[in-house]
Amino acid sequence: MKELWEVKPENHKQGQVTHTMGWPLGAKVGGGSFMYHLEDNIVSIGFVVHLNYQNPYLYPYMEFQRFKHHPLISQVLEGGRRVAYGARAITEGGFQSVPKLYFPGGVLIGCSAGFVNVPRIKGSANAMKTGMLAAEAAFAALNEGRAGDELAGYETAYENSWVYQDLKRVKNVKPMWSRLGLVGGVVLGAVDMWLNTLFGFGFGTWKHGKPDSATLKPAADSRIINYPKPDGVLSFDRLTDLAFSATNHEEDEPVHLKLKDPSIPIAVNLPMWAEPAQRYCPAGVYEVIMEDGKPPRFQINHQNCVHCKTCDIKDPSQNINWVVPQGGEGPNYPNM
Repeated sequence: MKELWEVKPENHKQGQVTHTMGWPLGAKVGGGSFMYHLEDNIVSIGFVVHLNYQNPYLYPYMEFQRFKHHPLISQVLEGGRRVAYGARAITEGGFQSVPKLYFPGGVLIGCSAGFVNVPRIKGSANAMKTGMLAAEAAFAALNEGRAGDELAGYETAYENSWVYQDLKRVKNVKPMWSRLGLVGGVVLGAVDMWLNTLFGFGFGTWKHGKPDSATLKPAADSRIINYPKPDGVLSFDRLTDLAFSATNHEEDEPVHLKLKDPSIPIAVNLPMWAEPAQRYCPAGVYEVIMEDGKPPRFQINHQNCVHCKTCDIKDPSQNINWVVPQGGEGPNYPNM
């Protein structure tokens, strides 16, 4: 999740970069933040929550809002104004999660294939390089008179590139963080990363374990988290923030968030996990409506969707399928 703020000139230090880990998530939930001082008194502030969290009552958006009240952050934002908001799922599985990169007539490049180097917080260079490798493979195929087949040469080029080596050196940082927690995982991950960087070997290859959709504990075994009410100055409710994403979908267009079984949210997800879609969505798309004397019902406010794809990833029943909405509608991020 990310907001752009226009801050007071005395709070702005162009070029300053701040990264954090942990607070307010604690040691058992992965995540962190970034704050970049851009030009013209603009500050970009973002908060990342790893989607393998276990407590179904965790509310990522509210963790972001709570984070902004930390003195390190609030002293920059105070007196400023928020100018934009948005959200996006990051494909950060790294080396072990890179899929087959080619299929008949197409390839996967950049962030769609997951070339993000998580510990070094970089991905743009890798994304651009894989795009170049794919273009070169396509150019070679066209010169050979080929069309519509598989560009296997692109994957070979990736495996022989510095992008492959860049990801391989840090391959265990994310799975170690996920399995050992903030302190142990980051420390051991750092040791493994530098062993691989300096000597070409480390602690083998750690697996990520289960998919993010399978990590939630039952609500009955989880702690309810009470979040402070947004103050409307530094922190805001989701729908107020959503207005700053310039999101638009026609009210009467077909819903692009498809349920495989419409009964599952209330019959399964609500009693088992307190229907986490109410909380993991950063745009308030999913609601459980409670009315006096009536059974609960699941409501999809598809017009709110910012296309982050979190629901497709985190839904514990894997019942939600995000499809492309009509007309290319969705968020219209200004300067994001």
